Amino acid sequence: MGLLLDAEDTAVTRQTAEALTRLGTVPAIRLIALAVAEADDNQADWLQTGVHDALMGPGGVPDVAGACGKLARDPEEAVRRGATDISAWADDPRC
Repeated sequence: MGLLLDAEDTAVTRQTAEALTRLGTVPAIRLIALAVAEADDNQADWLQTGVHDALMGPGGVPDVAGACGKLARDPEEAVRRGATDISAWADDPRC
């Protein structure tokens, strides 16, 4: 979480979000969702950029939508909220 919400270095936030999105696993996307729920507007922009970079980059598209679908039923409300945002980013080709 510290890397995803690094207030001093937005490149770290972006690169960490991108790396976790490329994994595409439920635990990886859950970490991003928690970060999104806690992020300020600037951090959220960089998290979104990292997710977008992973989705648009080479090597195939990870199943972010599938992970977000599973996280929509997470017991933590913050995870559900963050997963909703990530799912919207993944559906928006402009991210």
